[in-house]
Amino acid sequence: MAENLNFYKIKEEIKNCNKCPLSKTRNNALPGEGNLKARVMLVAQAPGEKEDEDGRMFVGPTGTALDELFGELGIERDSFYLTNLVKCMLPDYRKPQKEEIDACSEYLNQEIDLIEPEIISPLGYYSTHYICNKYNYTLPDKKRDFKNLYGKLLITKSKKIYPLIHPTALIFENTDKEKIRTNYSKLKTLLSECKWYSVCPMKRFYENGLLESKWVELYCKGDWKSCTRYKMEENGEYHPDWMLPDGSIDNKLKQEDI
Repeated sequence: MAENLNFYKIKEEIKNCNKCPLSKTRNNALPGEGNLKARVMLVAQAPGEKEDEDGRMFVGPTGTALDELFGELGIERDSFYLTNLVKCMLPDYRKPQKEEIDACSEYLNQEIDLIEPEIISPLGYYSTHYICNKYNYTLPDKKRDFKNLYGKLLITKSKKIYPLIHPTALIFENTDKEKIRTNYSKLKTLLSECKWYSVCPMKRFYENGLLESKWVELYCKGDWKSCTRYKMEENGEYHPDWMLPDGSIDNKLKQEDI
């Protein structure tokens, strides 16, 4: 109940915000929406024209393309909490300005504190830049190099970050839609931890202080479908307890396990 009341409070603050000039050009300031207990939070850039008109997330052409992709991938939109970095439509679809991001980031931070997602998936350059800065992840020096972050699970001390290209790219002809599809498909994996984790030797080694947390965060509680151990387990193939998720052998774990 308290969770819902806090969410309502944030929603009302966003809807009535006048911290920057965007309040004079918008129809609706958009608070986030979706699953308040979501494991994954999606952070887009700003509302589009249809979103500004209807006061809902992803209801325009980009939203239609995203819903179609989710349908193909077997992903439910309601699995996520969806929000924007900037809560008001940007006139003429221009880039967000620093003062607008600064004004809105307070609301985004409140949403993150409320939802407490294990993974934040920023969509596009500006959201990725803000979220990575917030959690002290070292960013590329040049904007064009941000594309190298898309589709990679990034580990920080307090949060996992999974940057993706903004779904607007889906409506353009000159984009690599298969790569976008592959990267977005991992969202389904990230919605839960590996089903084998509770009985996996990696859990035992980690809890006993013998294994670095990165292995658990990247694989067991992250992209477990890319884990070599998972694939071999599913195929009924033998693999020693001291095999790491990437398939390499750690003989130190073997010695500790004797």
